[in-house]
Amino acid sequence: MTELLLKYFRTKQQEVKSEKRYDTQCPFCSMQCKMQLLEQSIVTRKKYVTIGKNNPTSEGRLCMKGMNAHQHSFHNERLKYPLLKRNGEFVRVSWEEALEHIKVNFTRIQAEDGLNALAVYGSASITNEEAYLLGKFARVALKTRYIDYNGRLCMSAAASAASQTFGIDRGFTNSLQEIPFTRCIILAGTNIAECQPTIMPYFEKAKENGAYIIAIDPRETATTKMADLHLKIKPGTDAALANGLLKVIIEENYLDHTFINERVKNFKEVKQHLSSTNLLEIEEITGVPKEQIQKAARKFGKEETGMIFTARGVEQHTDGSIAVRNFLNILVSTGKIGKQNCGFGAITGQGNGQGAREHGQKADQLPGYRSIENEEHRAYIASVWGVEKDEIPGKGVSAFEMMEKINDGEITGMFLMCSNPVVSNPNALFVKKALQKLKFLVAVDLFVSETAKLADVILPASSYLEDEGTMTNVEGRVTLREASYPCPGEVKHDWQIICEIARVLGKGDYFNFSSAEDIFNELRVASRGGKADYYGITYDRLRKEEGILWPCPDLEHKGTTRLFETSFSHPDGRAEMVAVPNRPDPAKEQLSVEYPLYLTTGRVMAHYLTGVQTRKSPALAARNVESFVEIHPVTAKKYGIEDRSLVRIESKRGSIVVRSIWSETIRQDTVFVPFHWADTQNVNLLVSQDLDPICKMPGFKLSAVKVNSVMDLYAQ
Repeated sequence: MTELLLKYFRTKQQEVKSEKRYDTQCPFCSMQCKMQLLEQSIVTRKKYVTIGKNNPTSEGRLCMKGMNAHQHSFHNERLKYPLLKRNGEFVRVSWEEALEHIKVNFTRIQAEDGLNALAVYGSASITNEEAYLLGKFARVALKTRYIDYNGRLCMSAAASAASQTFGIDRGFTNSLQEIPFTRCIILAGTNIAECQPTIMPYFEKAKENGAYIIAIDPRETATTKMADLHLKIKPGTDAALANGLLKVIIEENYLDHTFINERVKNFKEVKQHLSSTNLLEIEEITGVPKEQIQKAARKFGKEETGMIFTARGVEQHTDGSIAVRNFLNILVSTGKIGKQNCGFGAITGQGNGQGAREHGQKADQLPGYRSIENEEHRAYIASVWGVEKDEIPGKGVSAFEMMEKINDGEITGMFLMCSNPVVSNPNALFVKKALQKLKFLVAVDLFVSETAKLADVILPASSYLEDEGTMTNVEGRVTLREASYPCPGEVKHDWQIICEIARVLGKGDYFNFSSAEDIFNELRVASRGGKADYYGITYDRLRKEEGILWPCPDLEHKGTTRLFETSFSHPDGRAEMVAVPNRPDPAKEQLSVEYPLYLTTGRVMAHYLTGVQTRKSPALAARNVESFVEIHPVTAKKYGIEDRSLVRIESKRGSIVVRSIWSETIRQDTVFVPFHWADTQNVNLLVSQDLDPICKMPGFKLSAVKVNSVMDLYAQ
């Protein structure tokens, strides 16, 4: 038997004519796991295998998405040539023709409707270099104020909360390496086991070391199963729950008085506000028993060290920013920030959700996390770009607000890069109808997405295997994504596409770059002296040091592992607490007789964002071939819904049809639908377009809905 096996393996080895290895990083979540693609030439075909590479963040781990990412890059529907829509059909054209068409239409629109009639919609999946270049392109080549990106729908609440409380927003205030040694962890609205699986070992090690873990989620998930205490909260009541926790911490004196006196503002106002708060009222609002609130507060308050992590479950609400601020109130009042094994972590969703918001894609920001409304900041960036300060347009609006301006006719042309707003935005039908009103739409993508179908020109983008550049991961570590796989067909990198369009528009002198590293060196200068200072980071250093945590202001600086050790980033050096209303934001939808259930949304492990890439990976698509609604059996029986049957879910804005999955792990007043599917399964058709007034985050995590069996509807 042994001889036969040896003969078999020798035969297989002989079949492998050659093997090539390509270093890269996973294109999906913010862990940005390092990996290698192995390409084996076997007689008449090629075989691909992805393996993890050791690195400080994921330590060589990969999840199922990373292991199968190459499948979408080699998919036969991958875009390889520019496409132009003629008579309603896409036809292949040359780059020259596509660029000329863009030039003619962009020029015509701005001549007819003004400079701000063109908008740019970016992405948190592109590299830092491309995010930086896209912001410069909008403001220098197009001279438009309207640029924002899909990260607005993901990280804006946490970013604004951290900026207001601490004076700076970096996803994690510490490195991941401190998590295993903290004594108490609050996981608020984050299902890391499915969304960022390779981060889980840090929390598992913490638990092995005796940490007490508190999870806040309306559902039982793979993450809550790890927790010692699960607070099964009513969707959208996180701010009130944080008030309950904070009230117990204050009244039972789990405070760090020295820290508060020396480094915190507005504590007295918060304490006074909470003096009239009743824990029974908090219980009624949140659905979390008073005893559990007390237990959680005492556990966190008593321990010497602790960390709080938030994600979309807390943040994607119309009061998401203030809800996160209330969790930061807890952290600040107990002094668990700026110290070893203490801190805050916003679990970034998209691969470059951190870096993409630091260097100019947001409507109100310039590179280095500078403010577009600050005259000194504008002057500095103007000097880097070689333009006059007054030539840089002013502040624009958020991603969804751009859709409203399209609907109103203020924006008539758009340049869309690596995003799919027809699926990802709230009130998705409204967004689709708005985009159909555009005079001209250019989409840059890997595939003909649901949004790209509406475009007049589609330009083929390179994938994570082909496009070199830096990414900033979940902990604020800048990493270099090596990518040397040849581009298929006539595919170009995103940065090359931006430079080419700038050239035909007569702005080529401002975009005369020959490599991603060339762009990064300008980005370094543009970020210098800003809050997100990358000046001391170089490609050579990134290769040698396997990533650097910003800020890194000079070439001798080792990067900043832990923020706020001696001072916060406000001018006075203090953190700012804020009194938070007890009742949910009045703009939030309330249950009614007609719409008696809460709808919340989220991810499944096999898919990512709107599914454009993961649904092109057979190994991933096979795990979840369709969307579903998770519903409690008691609720399902009440509405005549059988397990694994088709269900129509309706809100005030629209309806979808998905398959039911009975689950006793979800609240009886709540249903859950993932957001990776389009068309009649697109859950964002149901979501309101109301926005958080501070950060303009839509309220994805809370909609009022009704459910019915499709068979019952047919019977009627």
